[in-house]
Amino acid sequence: MDSNLVLIVITSYFVLLFLISWFTSRNVSKDTFFTGDRQSPWFLVAFGMIGASLSGVTFISVPGEVGNTNFYYFQVVLGYTLGYFVIAKVLLPLYYKLNLVSIYAYLESRFGFWSYKTGAFFFILSRTLGSSIRVFLVAGVLQLILFDNWGIPFWVSVLITVSLIWVYTHKGGIKTVVWTDTLQTFFMLSAVGISIYLVGKDLGILKISEFIGTIAADSRSEIFNWDWKSGTNFFKQFASGAFITIVMTGLDQDMMQKNLTCRNLGDAQKNMFWFTIILVFVNLMFLSLGLLLYLYAETNGIALPVRSDDLYPFLATQQFTAFAGIVFVLGITAAAYSSADSTLTALTTSFCYDFLEIEKRYEVDRQITVRKQVHISFTLLMFVVILVFRWLNDQSVINAVFIIAGYTYGPLLGLYSFGLFTKWQVKDKLVPYLAVAAPVLAFIISQNSEKLLWGYKFGFEILILNGLLMFTGLYLLRKR
Repeated sequence: MDSNLVLIVITSYFVLLFLISWFTSRNVSKDTFFTGDRQSPWFLVAFGMIGASLSGVTFISVPGEVGNTNFYYFQVVLGYTLGYFVIAKVLLPLYYKLNLVSIYAYLESRFGFWSYKTGAFFFILSRTLGSSIRVFLVAGVLQLILFDNWGIPFWVSVLITVSLIWVYTHKGGIKTVVWTDTLQTFFMLSAVGISIYLVGKDLGILKISEFIGTIAADSRSEIFNWDWKSGTNFFKQFASGAFITIVMTGLDQDMMQKNLTCRNLGDAQKNMFWFTIILVFVNLMFLSLGLLLYLYAETNGIALPVRSDDLYPFLATQQFTAFAGIVFVLGITAAAYSSADSTLTALTTSFCYDFLEIEKRYEVDRQITVRKQVHISFTLLMFVVILVFRWLNDQSVINAVFIIAGYTYGPLLGLYSFGLFTKWQVKDKLVPYLAVAAPVLAFIISQNSEKLLWGYKFGFEILILNGLLMFTGLYLLRKR
């Protein structure tokens, strides 16, 4: 693709985002950044959460992963539905009942000071790593199709990327994010739909029946894996999907902050219901697109990239028409920023409320200054983490995201499960040590599981083991 054309498309896109930011940042109060004044329409939140949930990782990594693990990822997606049901019926009523801004304040009322700080810390750790990786993936694509042509180094392109996020979120915060995510989700889903149509047209697949038949006839569309030793076994993937959803949405300040901007609990639950239905269908679209991309490459004798994550970007920018390339650029840009902008806002919210106790310790005017300082600090931290990950990573990004979530969200899963399903108190001061020990022990077990457990190999369900270890430790530390 012509780099000047790419620049025009991206610039136009950000002009639109800045206009939305300007509109939503007028007449803001000190609470607007954190709560959106609790006036967000539920249907906007539901639609916008699609983009925030999927991010650039799903947009790029899921289609490419079809060549490695067929449609097995859809087993994880089916598990999502159970997880979202638990969130709607168990967690959202709790959060609305307590009228929370930071969801980790629940841990203080349930267990005490150290449990509260531990939960907030592990959210910040997990979201900083996970979202930085998501932005890294997209920054790499923009580097390939735009910045390399101008001789701009990767670190500069990353700095530009995170700075743009800061610019349009620093004032309106979550209120701006709810509206920009809606726009970004629209662009992302449009890009996937148009890409499927264009590739299908090139392959001579024009009718819905032909499309479904082509997908079903290919062995890579196999969804279920019943081999109990495999990391992609159905029961492992389904359970992992359910628990990943509970922790990465229900116990995640980023995702819950959007839900808590709804006017009431009923609206938030409607949002979760419709969001679940749309998300399942959208993930199936991404997997189908991945299979079509492999068929396209095979039909046209195109050599596949070494990394599966590069399949969609490579074909869209090097092999497809200019129009298809523009659609891809819009889609990947929207996918990246719909996740990163809300994460930056959520990290700022959590740190301000959970560690700085901003409403208790500062006057109103000072609160705004402190919040801005924290916001820009997390922007810089994200920049650093992206550069470090570029040097260290050598695997599919979607796998890296779920592996990190498995180890960093496990302590949160154990804490909330113990708090919700038991009536015991714990020795609060020992909770931080336990939260470190649980993932370390889970890692040791995972590395030796094939020897210890008759060939069993852990996949994404390492999260469940981690949470179980944390729950067991809390039980042993309970107050009698």
